[in-house]
Amino acid sequence: MPEAFEQDYPLQQLKQVTKSLNSGQFVQVRSMLAQTAPCDTALLLESSPHKIRRMLWQLVDPDLRGDVLEELSEDVRLGIIAQMEPEHIAAATEDMDDDDLGEVLRSLPDTVYQNVVGAMDSPDRERATQALSYQERSAGALMNSDTVTIRPDVTLDVVLRYLRLRGELPEGTDDLYVVDKHNCFLGVLSLTTLLTNSSDKVVRELMDEDCESIPISMDESDVAQLFERHNWISAPVVDDNDHLLGRITIDDIVDVIREDAEHSLLSLAGLDDEEDTFAPVLKSSQKRSIWLGVNLLTALLAAIVASFFENTLAILPVLAVLNGIVPSMGGVAGSQTLTLVIRGIAVGHINQTNQRFLLLKELAIGALNGVIWSVLIAGVVAIWQWDFKLGAVLAFAMFMNLVAAGIAGASIPLILKRMKIDPALAGSVVLTTVTDIIGIFAFLGTATWLLI
Repeated sequence: MPEAFEQDYPLQQLKQVTKSLNSGQFVQVRSMLAQTAPCDTALLLESSPHKIRRMLWQLVDPDLRGDVLEELSEDVRLGIIAQMEPEHIAAATEDMDDDDLGEVLRSLPDTVYQNVVGAMDSPDRERATQALSYQERSAGALMNSDTVTIRPDVTLDVVLRYLRLRGELPEGTDDLYVVDKHNCFLGVLSLTTLLTNSSDKVVRELMDEDCESIPISMDESDVAQLFERHNWISAPVVDDNDHLLGRITIDDIVDVIREDAEHSLLSLAGLDDEEDTFAPVLKSSQKRSIWLGVNLLTALLAAIVASFFENTLAILPVLAVLNGIVPSMGGVAGSQTLTLVIRGIAVGHINQTNQRFLLLKELAIGALNGVIWSVLIAGVVAIWQWDFKLGAVLAFAMFMNLVAAGIAGASIPLILKRMKIDPALAGSVVLTTVTDIIGIFAFLGTATWLLI
């Protein structure tokens, strides 16, 4: 691959591929894709408009399609699979790892899934059934069954001879798993220990019995936190009876961490973290319309509250000019708190033992910010309008809304989490409603009471 081609990927490749497609040089594009790593091909597909993507997929080597499908985001993968016959999908999934196979099959519509499984041979069908038997987003769904197991009563020489006979180790292998005759997990023997000790030593003497195993039902986000905390490369997965079922490797955890980060970021805007950037206009519009509708309803609620003070606004038109300041400041302050709390929940920093402290802290921050910015805005308005009473009204409303924003920003994610609702998806909508209504009511209500 040329140096310039590597440095500015995928832009340079996309330009080159598009130029070749437009000039009808399909053989050149096919050759180029055959020499490209599956992960890079997937990135190229995700970076291409819908029409070009369809043409590119037709030019991908059938033997590489399974590897490319593993790397695609769900929305793009579904769009590509919709073009494929069930027997071609079955062929593409033939050599997939168990976790990738389960992820691909879960994303299929029921009718397509049944046809694909029907087109599989017996071993792959059994593997698919096993992969789908584990709950989605659990350790089982991330797990591969390609473990290397040894017994505790053999010497390192026996282990080395066994590995030579085996000929190849699964990707990402850093530990050998020690099990008894019932396949119960006992510990691990690292490859480093194996290679740096005398070959006549017994596995039991050198194995690490304190190695932590992962329950099959553990949530994938909790698994990712364990990997991050312990700096693992791989970890064993066990059932309720400590039987070794498989292992999870760091490459799958990187995907989980990336997906969680994308989910948190895009959910704050009411977007699906798997949404295809280059999806057709109608499809993208439909997905975004749901949360636009929800936001419209919350905006109407704020407008209804403002309508209660029509007479006040008619008597003092200046209030209409200043009315947007308080809700805006509350929204920004609340969003800061909301984002920090959602992140704290995601990384496991916030739990029931420190929630009370968090709420009191955010209350104090809201009060302090309220005092600072209330005094500032009161001074500005008093000088601007030569009306100290109006400045005091705005200051009071600002203080109240910033305090409310701090409490709401901290408590809303905790409440939504307890109600089994995704805080990243619904938190910003609820927060905006709270800060808008409280801000408008505090400002116009106080103005009606003191100025009219």
